[in-house]
Amino acid sequence: MTEKLQAIVTDIESRQTSIGIEFGSTRIKAVLIDSRFAPIASGSYEWENQLVDGIWTYSLDQIWKGLQTSYAELTREVKEKYGVTLTAVGSIGFSAMMHGYMAFNQENELLVPFRTWRNATTADAEKELTALFKYNIPQRWSIAHLYQAVLNKEEHTNEVAFFTTLAGYIHWQLTGKKVLGIGDASGMFPIDVEKKNYDGRMIDQFDALVAEKGATWKLADLLPEVLLAGDAAGKLTEAGAKLLDPTGTLEAGIPLCAPEGDAGTGMVATNSVAERTGNVSAGTSAFAMIVLEQDLNEVHPEIDLVTTPSGSLVAMVHTNNCSSDINAWVKLFREFSEAAGFAIDTDKLFATLFNKALEGDADCGGLLSYGYYSGENITHLAEGRPLFVRTPESNFNLANFMRVHLFTAFGAMKIGMNILKQEHVAIDKIVGHGGIFKTPEVGQKVLAAVMDAPVTVMETAGEGGAWGIALLAAYTDRKEPSETLDAFLDKKVFGADEGITIAPDARDVEGFGTFIERYQKGLAIEQAAVEHLSLR
Repeated sequence: MTEKLQAIVTDIESRQTSIGIEFGSTRIKAVLIDSRFAPIASGSYEWENQLVDGIWTYSLDQIWKGLQTSYAELTREVKEKYGVTLTAVGSIGFSAMMHGYMAFNQENELLVPFRTWRNATTADAEKELTALFKYNIPQRWSIAHLYQAVLNKEEHTNEVAFFTTLAGYIHWQLTGKKVLGIGDASGMFPIDVEKKNYDGRMIDQFDALVAEKGATWKLADLLPEVLLAGDAAGKLTEAGAKLLDPTGTLEAGIPLCAPEGDAGTGMVATNSVAERTGNVSAGTSAFAMIVLEQDLNEVHPEIDLVTTPSGSLVAMVHTNNCSSDINAWVKLFREFSEAAGFAIDTDKLFATLFNKALEGDADCGGLLSYGYYSGENITHLAEGRPLFVRTPESNFNLANFMRVHLFTAFGAMKIGMNILKQEHVAIDKIVGHGGIFKTPEVGQKVLAAVMDAPVTVMETAGEGGAWGIALLAAYTDRKEPSETLDAFLDKKVFGADEGITIAPDARDVEGFGTFIERYQKGLAIEQAAVEHLSLR
């Protein structure tokens, strides 16, 4: 056994390890990290949300099947690679897609199917609450879902005793603790960044509003408790251990960190938790997170204000759609290659098509597309229709076709980033992470054009949110007294990893500027598709 391998075995046996499990939009991933914070084993489970009665949702059965499968794969890999049966670790953390709505009654029964962030069905609540609070409340926020249910006079609102996010639900079931990390909590209800808790003034305003509509409960009694990165968040119960590992091998009593949202874990995984730093996560959805030095001057419907896992204010430009349509087109090319009698490795297929985009015209040759699988708040579309449009004069070739789909993946985000530019928000560093950056340079060059700023991709950024929540678990378990999260990440985790940085190309910046004008003018086409092309 090599020295490195022996060190890993020693870490596992001495419980100097942490597990992070993140519920993403299309994959649940579990990661085990060692005492040097490096991933040493992983497991995953592929899943997709379902549109049921007009609501995007995941079933409880799928949630638990996915959790147990990803954990079982991780333990199987530990056994195969290191010859050790995993019975305990130093700490565990859970994270998931932010926002959404999971409401429970006094008997802890789910009252309505889980409503995910993807649902754009709370426009009235968004408008009323934003005006009431003078603070942007996007449609996907948990409080918007609750208030919309009140406005709709849904019967279940009379029974609500607790509501939370997906990460909060998992953590509650495994520990018995109704808590939430402040980053995830900031996507449920506005946070007072000075007090590091829900905004008391806004809670009072909300209580008065719903009381007029017959509500007998108080909002503070329904929300999970807010915790900061590093706070103890409970321990794995006997019942929780069996939920995670039905074989009964995993021991109870393991400490957990506060459950967090995928935005927070993305910040951690890219070392972007300090002021003037930012990151862009690009997958099924996409969001840019910029840690602010001060509050914005105005309320902008296109900009969410959330927090880092430590409670610092963050401007979030969130788009519901990013890579889904790209993946669908790549799947079509795969079907063609198989029909033609030759198979192409998935990584090679993506790399070939992505690199072809670099050969396209700067402005994509006049092509236009919208990868809207669902509604898009920034562009005010309640529903989505994936759409590709060209004129007879457009330069329609493979390079421009791939380029336009990469450009449009960041189209809505560009609109939001222009607002932050008008607010004079300072950014020293942008780090990109997510599947769209897997092919070297291509996605990075596109994002540099979108941001008109250098973009860095780190070697570790590909580890994603599961690694980020594993780091938060390790921080909770092993931080020094008074050691801040950004210091822990800088000194102990990332060290000299500065990543690879690409500056914006003037040609790409100008080309994207031309494209985004076409994109904004063409939104009426997308709206017409929503109105005239039924989902059913």
